[in-house]
Amino acid sequence: MATPRYWLIKSEPSVYAYAKLEEDGRTEWTGVRSFEARNNIRAMTPGDLCLYYHSNEDKAVVGVACVLSKPGPDPTAPGEDWASVDVGPVVAFTTPVTLATIKATPALKDFPLITRSRLSVTPTPAEHFELVLKMGKTKLPKPPASKPKAKPRARP
Repeated sequence: MATPRYWLIKSEPSVYAYAKLEEDGRTEWTGVRSFEARNNIRAMTPGDLCLYYHSNEDKAVVGVACVLSKPGPDPTAPGEDWASVDVGPVVAFTTPVTLATIKATPALKDFPLITRSRLSVTPTPAEHFELVLKMGKTKLPKPPASKPKAKPRARP
């Protein structure tokens, strides 16, 4: 299995809060109207992990979502060249990590939330993802243990 890549995705909590994603179980990530953010969506693969940021009202990373589908056309823009993916909830942060806290953390001076603040979908370095997770006092759930494969039987 490929190593997941990491992303930051943003939504205003009054539009689509992380709690709503948990309630729904999955959603189409649509409505992105920036060419750079669209290209970032097109680079996503199933299994990639996303820091979920509440923009404008809360200004905090509040959870982790997982990319569930390959990128496809955005159904909210028929006939146009926009992209979307399906995402699902992974874990809500124990402690939201505010924008102010991120800005005050020297190790995050190059975090995309600061350097590319206008983009709604940005790639995130693994070390930033892990640090923000730690700052949120949150651990990713362990994946379910896979069943051991049966040993092939010897043919007589």
